[in-house]
Amino acid sequence: MNSKKEFPVAQLSLEELSQLQQFEEDFRSRTGEEIVLIAYGQQEKN
Repeated sequence: MNSKKEFPVAQLSLEELSQLQQFEEDFRSRTGEEIVLIAYGQQEKN
């Protein structure tokens, strides 16, 4: 089976985006590092 996968940026609601940004802030606070989280979806490529 030779299937290629693509990972486009996930389509998030405003609430989901807000949660992701909160996770980033939590990780920054814990680590002292600049943390950026990126949400990708999975899509089969034909």
